[in-house]
Amino acid sequence: MAGSRSSTRLMGLYILLFAPFFALGSATSQVPFLMWSSERLPPLASPTAGHIASYEQLSAYLTSAFSSGSHTVLLFLQDKLSKDDFTVFGGVFGNKEDSAFKNIEDAMQSSTSKVTLPALEWSGSFNMAALLQEKLGVSPVLVDADTLSHLTIKTSVSNLLLINLPYCSSLQKSCKEVLHENDEIIGKVLSSMKAKNIPYTAIYTGFQPSRVISETPISDQPVGRSLLQADGPEVKPPIMFNVSGGPCIMLWAQNLTVRLSPSSPWIDLAQDVPSFVGSLCNGSTSRFSMSKRFYSVSAREWFSLDAVELQYANLSASYIASRDIYAPAEYSFHCQSVANFGDILLHTNTTDTNSSQWRLNFIDFQIQGFGLANSTNFSYASDCASFFTPAIWMGLVTVLLTLLILVYGLHMIMQINTMDRFDDPKGPSISVPQSE
Repeated sequence: MAGSRSSTRLMGLYILLFAPFFALGSATSQVPFLMWSSERLPPLASPTAGHIASYEQLSAYLTSAFSSGSHTVLLFLQDKLSKDDFTVFGGVFGNKEDSAFKNIEDAMQSSTSKVTLPALEWSGSFNMAALLQEKLGVSPVLVDADTLSHLTIKTSVSNLLLINLPYCSSLQKSCKEVLHENDEIIGKVLSSMKAKNIPYTAIYTGFQPSRVISETPISDQPVGRSLLQADGPEVKPPIMFNVSGGPCIMLWAQNLTVRLSPSSPWIDLAQDVPSFVGSLCNGSTSRFSMSKRFYSVSAREWFSLDAVELQYANLSASYIASRDIYAPAEYSFHCQSVANFGDILLHTNTTDTNSSQWRLNFIDFQIQGFGLANSTNFSYASDCASFFTPAIWMGLVTVLLTLLILVYGLHMIMQINTMDRFDDPKGPSISVPQSE
């Protein structure tokens, strides 16, 4: 029970120290700094919420801590470490069995002299080993838990023992498993120091932060609400054929694909660089023949795409499109899919043998050949999908028929007349004259 209460107090200490910094956050890179000693350390005021200890502040404190006498310092330098690691992998509400820092928690709890800096300013030039070497006046000695038990340590001089710890950088072990193994190494090293009865000062920190969260300053953020959405793909400009300094034909399609046989792959002609020689649209040469006519019934001019000709590898195929691809002359024509299969808009030319074997499919196709008026934008689009599709007509007819049946039924119910006289068995019978 005592161990459970003490563990709960320790985790409460971690939460009180680290939680304010999680709430405020900063764009500055930070590493946590834990320091405990079997000797007496100079007091250090607890940092205020949101405060990030600077390199100069830490240097000044270490100067006061190691200014006199000899010291044995154990530097547990992990490759990467952030305060988020304690939140994610530390025990929750004193549950030590779920914590990856059991030995560190026990050491911090049992030590009467400790320093905790949840957020220590870090930069690319930050080097904790070099800083301690400067303060102690000795070079660091790289050791591990196994060699430390056989190492002779002289307490008459200062010693700097460096223990490197890995971080979760492979897919074979999870971060919690790696941190738990590091914690076991720290426990073995501390046990060896206690067995040798050597006073020590231990430091646990990271060579660099494991998580760097960059935040945008509030002044750069837009005021008010805004809709977040992913950036859409870049829209390609339409292909324009200019005559006399102005656009004459505009063509746009997301994909211009062709397949020469059922077993051959699709070829995207839109990936080629357009060529306007002889009114050709691209390097694989597709030709669009358009005409404009005046219809007296509608009292306006209409254009139609009379034919589409495709030339590839000294072969050619032509298709008739005037039946379905047409629009008023001042409009453009748009269709989600223009193909010679499925919903056919490009009809096979009976005089061309290749047109029956090749497959053409133009995705999100739009074309305009008249009424551009030196504009680089398409006019209002006449879409191939009419407003009243067969499905809409079927739905409207079904609804109207159902309403008609309902109205007729209501009318028949309203025409039903009920009896207004009833026979009384105790009185005289009702006589209904035939005239009524």
